Amino acid sequence: MKLPRASSRLSLAVVPLFVLALLLPSGGLAELKQPRPTDRWILQSVAVLLQREHIARHKLDDEISQRAFKMFIDSLDPNRLYFLQADVAEFEPLRRQIDDLVSQGELAPIYRLFNRFLQRVDERVKVALQLLDAEHDFTVREEFIIDREDLPFARTAAELNQRWRKRIKYDLLNQKLEGKSLAEARQTLRKRYQAFARRMHQTDGDELLEMFLNAVTNSLDPHTSYLSPSTLTNFEISMRLELEGIGASLRQDEDGVIRVVKIVPGGAADKDGRLKPKDQIIAVGQGEEGPWVDVVNMKLSDAVKLIRGKRGTVVRLKVIPASGGEPRVYKITRAKIELKDSEARGEVITVGRKPSGTPYRIGVIDLPSFYLDMKAARLNLPDYKSSSRDVRRILERFRRQGVDAVVMDLRRNGGGSLSEAVTLTGLFIDRGPVVQVRDADGQVELFEDTEPGVAWEGPLVVLVSKFSASASEIFAGAIQDYRRGLVVGDHATHGKGTVQVLMDLSRRLFRFGGGPKLGALKLTIQKFYLPGGNSTQQRGVLSDVELPAITTHLEIGERDLDFALKFDQVRPAAFQPVNMVTPQMIALLRQKSAQRVAASPQFQKELQRIAHYKKQKERKVVPLHEKEFMALRKQDTKLEDIFEEDDPPDDGHVVKRDYYLDEVLAITVDYLQLLQARQN
Repeated sequence: MKLPRASSRLSLAVVPLFVLALLLPSGGLAELKQPRPTDRWILQSVAVLLQREHIARHKLDDEISQRAFKMFIDSLDPNRLYFLQADVAEFEPLRRQIDDLVSQGELAPIYRLFNRFLQRVDERVKVALQLLDAEHDFTVREEFIIDREDLPFARTAAELNQRWRKRIKYDLLNQKLEGKSLAEARQTLRKRYQAFARRMHQTDGDELLEMFLNAVTNSLDPHTSYLSPSTLTNFEISMRLELEGIGASLRQDEDGVIRVVKIVPGGAADKDGRLKPKDQIIAVGQGEEGPWVDVVNMKLSDAVKLIRGKRGTVVRLKVIPASGGEPRVYKITRAKIELKDSEARGEVITVGRKPSGTPYRIGVIDLPSFYLDMKAARLNLPDYKSSSRDVRRILERFRRQGVDAVVMDLRRNGGGSLSEAVTLTGLFIDRGPVVQVRDADGQVELFEDTEPGVAWEGPLVVLVSKFSASASEIFAGAIQDYRRGLVVGDHATHGKGTVQVLMDLSRRLFRFGGGPKLGALKLTIQKFYLPGGNSTQQRGVLSDVELPAITTHLEIGERDLDFALKFDQVRPAAFQPVNMVTPQMIALLRQKSAQRVAASPQFQKELQRIAHYKKQKERKVVPLHEKEFMALRKQDTKLEDIFEEDDPPDDGHVVKRDYYLDEVLAITVDYLQLLQARQN
């Protein structure tokens, strides 16, 4: 549906300085009443860039509009606790108008929709506080729906009140699970509900614009997003690793829950080892005994301020693990993330026996990221830091120590520098294509290893998980395509095969400076392809030998994200496989590994854990009968405790020496023996 044109289409030309006074807000926005003059420029800039630069070259049309409308409504009311069906119906025309709103820079209808949401929040919270003080019968057998994705909006206020009554019983039971009395639980929830309403009313123009625009940009792909000026500042700080804290990236779900997205290699949380992606942080305490502050429904920026702090100080996190169970308390000492904490590290491990009676020597390299000191590299400083340089030094040491094989551990490597992935692959192959990159015009650029020779010509095993992403997938995929080494681990890697670029909107509009801060657009502009032509997008790199692990089943991969770009292929590059891995070898290695896994009590526990997780994931409702609720939660916690009881302590090894690594080493020895048998 086309709206009357409110203005001419924006081109990304220089904005004359005389219009700056019109663009700058006249003062702070105490209340969120109407769009600001700068919003029009941002919206139209984003509209042009999305259609001109995004790899999909998808027009802003009714399809994108419908996706964006649903995503925006879902971001405001994911649990169907505020809007009525009549509210959604009233704003239904926006479902086909959002594309035109963005192109024309018109935000007023979005303000009206958001202010209706604030009205409903105030109404519902008022009712919720009344229901909270009412008496609740926890012996009644009724259920609370926890999977609300397909739940329709309530038709009447009475129906919505019933949903809130059950929601309050559910929240009270969770509070009692933490050991709180009913009075304490009511006090906590009263503050939480009021804090949510306060947080919503504190939404400023930047936040609403970011929320709305991300519903639009995420309708193209999950990695294209708009960063408001404050978000951009935080992003730049995180890239420089200047802040002191626990070393974890957080996000806030639509329902106010703060979750861990990523653990930064080398950070305090990484060294502690307990906090994991997808875990929920529900409260934060300062020092050894500071009072708990409930962070559910707190603004994410405020919660982050509580978690950050000076190095050497203690922060306590109350966490609900991703796998369920009772909340746990993790005490973490804040630290500054140093580059050396994320450096490659190597260790030689002896295992098994050769025919001569001496043990096999396996060199294990832990590589947390594909890092590169770009500034020092540009200045051609002699000792600039890079992952490929550090790995080369480790491989040289391994050669002197007489290792029989190398294991490259990328299980927690989320990517990094593309050039480093190419250079590091070149340490194991003797020249040739490593990765292909396709742009929006369909042009394919080939990135090759041009340096003759290799740093390690012997057997290689690449260890991966579902957390291995981007540059890790390029390395593992190239090694696999060349049949240079064996890929072992989760069923597949993360599946992120796209390239993003950050476009500062102020610099694009005001080339001579002096303009207002308008934030930036993080835009997907290219896709990766392996030498054989396959994209890593969604599919990732499939392991040659898969080991049971719960991470395979966590919904943290690219394919789990809405509107992720599809897997596709380009023409294979010309390269010569080295055939150090054959299908016959893989079949034998899988068979031998499966026999050991079947006989391993620890792997059998992991299989039980996976089955339990799958059962939990299928759970759509929970009982509100107190005894049944507590029994269910206690069972979840008891099983988690059993699964974790065999975790070995940190013994200073480069990688944790546990049953999983022992199986990887056993596969490596099997692989060595197959290679030796082929040579004889």
